[in-house]
Amino acid sequence: MNYSGTAILALLVHIIINYDVLRNAHYRAGSPAASAYRTFIFGVMVFYLSDALWGLLYDTRINTLVFADTVLYFFAMAVSVFMWIRYVIRYLNMKSRFVSVLSAMGWIFLGLITLMQVLNLFMPLLFRFDEAGEYHAGKLRYLVYTFQIVLFLVTAAYVHIRSGSAESAVRSRYQAIVIYGIVMTVMIVLQVFEPLLPMYSIGCLLGNCILHTFVVGNIKEDRRRELEEMVRKNELQRQALGSARHLAYTDSLTSVKNTHAYVETEKELDERIADGRIREFGVVVFDINGLKQVNDTKGHDAGDRYIKESCRMICRQFTHSPVYRIGGDEFVAILEGEDYQNRKNLIASFENQVEENLKSGLAVVASGLAVFRREQDHSYRRVFERADQRMYDRKGYLKAM
Repeated sequence: MNYSGTAILALLVHIIINYDVLRNAHYRAGSPAASAYRTFIFGVMVFYLSDALWGLLYDTRINTLVFADTVLYFFAMAVSVFMWIRYVIRYLNMKSRFVSVLSAMGWIFLGLITLMQVLNLFMPLLFRFDEAGEYHAGKLRYLVYTFQIVLFLVTAAYVHIRSGSAESAVRSRYQAIVIYGIVMTVMIVLQVFEPLLPMYSIGCLLGNCILHTFVVGNIKEDRRRELEEMVRKNELQRQALGSARHLAYTDSLTSVKNTHAYVETEKELDERIADGRIREFGVVVFDINGLKQVNDTKGHDAGDRYIKESCRMICRQFTHSPVYRIGGDEFVAILEGEDYQNRKNLIASFENQVEENLKSGLAVVASGLAVFRREQDHSYRRVFERADQRMYDRKGYLKAM
């Protein structure tokens, strides 16, 4: 029972310290190293279970059951070692001849255990139980442990040498593998001399605690960097989309909003009117007088300058309102907030400026203002049409001056 108690305790501690790894989806679908580490953790859990079960069954002296569990014990050991090698290769992300050799050794060890288990069914070369239920180690058992000692020591030595030339940021990753290899080597040696003590489980527990300290911290740090990079890319994408949207909704000549932006604004205002979310707004429709004459007599470049001059005059007057160019010589301003409250003064000042321009031969722009009436206006278009009509009235007045 003492034997099983140690293995059960190791299993519980193993689950506690790796709880985040076992339940977190990031380790399943994250980096290859994170996925390999999670698989390794499950492999060690199976070994702990087989080791704990072995202690309980050994006390019953039921040879058939304890023999079957011993077979599971050695298979679980082989799988955990194989998973450890797979994890080391992905964690350190090394590409060398040694990595190929290490990978081959993992497969060889897995195949070796399988072959030994088959042979042991006919000849007790790995282990046996006598009629009294006593466990006896076979000669091949020592070969299994010797193979692992060589595997762990060689890996630890190689990684330690490589760590000397590694960057300081990843050196701790190398040292974690080195310490794990040394711990497992010591505990395997003790297991050789004390076959009825759970030294291998204790070694796995100590080694995995060390790995967890370095590995999970590094994986979380890698995840943090991935998230930061994702946020950075999303921000760049957002800026790019914002820039593209700005270009798509900006008039290339005057730099005010264009027809596409105006259509969206009209749709938005209609929705706000339908939902009762807007109480007041005004619409000013503008039309540039004499643009055709400027184009015909002075050329289109002069006409473009005339349009820009007219637009600047509108924007200077209605500084707090969006201005849209909806046609060659037509503009619209949507008044809300401060400009809406001051609309009468603004339109009067604008008209005075236009009349001064008419006398001075500068840009002349007709304008018409209309305000939203909740009782009778069920769409933006109704307000626009009143403003447009007033603009034409103003246009006729200016031509008559």
